[in-house]
Parts: sequence; C-alpha cells; structure tokens
Amino acid sequence: MLLREPGSDVVETYYAQGIVSAVNLSEVAAKLCDLGMGAAEARDLLSALGLEIRAFDETQALAAGALREVTRSRGLSLGDRACLALGIAEGVPVVTTDRNWEAVSTQARAEVVVIR
Repeated sequence: MLLREPGSDVVETYYAQGIVSAVNLSEVAAKLCDLGMGAAEARDLLSALGLEIRAFDETQALAAGALREVTRSRGLSLGDRACLALGIAEGVPVVTTDRNWEAVSTQARAEVVVIR
C-alpha cells in the first residue's frame, strides 16, 4: 500500500480494521530502508499510519512455531507465520500477495486474501 503496488486498493479496504504483528512491522521498516529511506523517516511514516501493532509474545511465538508443520512445504517464513498466527488468533482475514498462503489456508485454519 505504501508503494502503491498493484493490489494496494484491496489492502485499503482492510486498512481501517488492520492489525499488524511487530514482526511484520519490522519487515516493512527493513524494506523501506532497503529502498533508501532513512530509519527515522521509515519509523515516522509507519507510526503515522496509525495501525494497531501487536507484540510477538510467547503465545504468538508458539502459534507461529506450530504453523511450521503445515507451511514447511510452501517455504513460509517466520514473518509469514507470525502474520498467519495473528490472523488466526484474532479471527480476521490475513492479506498477502503470496499465493503460497492460499495453499495452506485450510490446514492452517486461516482466512487468506490474496490481493494479486
């Protein structure tokens, strides 16, 4: 959404009720820095979004770890599993561009919305 990539319009429909794992926030901050944005500017931009950030606590860590079994064959990362675990815990859809998530959604018991 920040870079106005294809599918950002779909993300915007979920934005108002969006929650983000601190793990995924870190990934976005790193990507912005990779693209040449300074750390302070990335922090300010992400803070201005007003998203609800959830800690990656023991409960989330164990849930993401447990998802390894059903996501291993698709190569989902810790960040991917953190996002899925949060969506499952909150009973909300997870929004992604990664089609691999669709393949594990049933086994993971997650509602996955692939935006492109």
